[in-house]
Amino acid sequence: MNCCEFAPPYVRAIAPYQPGKPISELARELGLDEADIVKLASNENPLGPSPMALAAAQDALHDMALYPDGAGFALKSKLSAKLGVAAQQIVLGNGSNDILDMAARALLAPGTSAVYAQHAFAVYPIATQTVGAQGIAVPAKDYGHDLAAMRAAIRDDTRVLWIANPNNPTGTFLPWAEIEAFLATVPPQVLVVLDEAYGEYLPTEDRCDTLAWIERFPNLLISRTFSKAYGLAGLRVGYGVGHPDVIGLLNRVRHPFNVNAPALAAAEAALDDIAFLLRSYALNRAGMAQLAAGLADMKVAIVPSKGNFLLAKVGDAARINTELLKRGVIVRPVANYGLPEFLRVSVGLAGQNTRFLDALSVVLAASAALEPRPDPCGRRACL
Repeated sequence: MNCCEFAPPYVRAIAPYQPGKPISELARELGLDEADIVKLASNENPLGPSPMALAAAQDALHDMALYPDGAGFALKSKLSAKLGVAAQQIVLGNGSNDILDMAARALLAPGTSAVYAQHAFAVYPIATQTVGAQGIAVPAKDYGHDLAAMRAAIRDDTRVLWIANPNNPTGTFLPWAEIEAFLATVPPQVLVVLDEAYGEYLPTEDRCDTLAWIERFPNLLISRTFSKAYGLAGLRVGYGVGHPDVIGLLNRVRHPFNVNAPALAAAEAALDDIAFLLRSYALNRAGMAQLAAGLADMKVAIVPSKGNFLLAKVGDAARINTELLKRGVIVRPVANYGLPEFLRVSVGLAGQNTRFLDALSVVLAASAALEPRPDPCGRRACL
């Protein structure tokens, strides 16, 4: 018997989060040249980081012997001014995953429950299970959230309800008016975590000042990140906005110095680089159209997406993914989300998108050639 056997059963039962395959790992496994590998697996910004953010992070390295500002005063001050909320309504995280984890650790425990949608972000059930709470997965509606069913799933012991809009990995989007109406029905003892990791990619007509809802719904926590449109995934910095009482609770479980100094500096600078953000948005719109058109030409069905990725229904996704990897193209199989026929493809640069489409076309054609043809005589011998 060893120490691991004494870990709580709910911890031992957790299926660890599966990240996208790194370029270096694929290169080692298959002996490929890293420069020839295209990664469209992790919803990263293909433009890289904002030049202003990169310069700020590099400058911050000169003080790496010092601890970062544990309160994140400068970044929170800039966010406060930009968002029109008080600084005490903001909590910073080591990526938005950290915000989700704080919410779980602050409000969930054995004997409580959390509600989330089928096909929603894998961190929701993991964060729930980590603290011994029961996860309630509500069947999806058109690959997205069924708000009526989620409201019906709330129990007396429910303390957190997770919504991602747009949703990852499906890219589905709920009209904000529906979410606002839903919030009015949620019991006040249930914290609604509204995950807006992909909000910067929404078209203007689909955007909404959800922060204005917090005054009416003090049980609302909005989670955002610098990892996607701002291009800072490698630095891990996100933030949550909510009622001061909720933020105060999260700060009780937040790890000290949870956001490093280069990340704080880069995020602060990224907020000023509006041109980069607009360029990222425009590139994503063009890339999404390119991928959708290319997949339509191959008669591959997709789930319409409002993020910087889309789901492509390719059939035996595990096998198709293996063949794409052999050709130096990394995408994301999503069988762990209950979607074994789909691959999630992040929007890349135009050349990267073309590389994926060309590789998929070859793989699908080869697969079709290998499929057994129906016997024209059926079960009877031909005369």
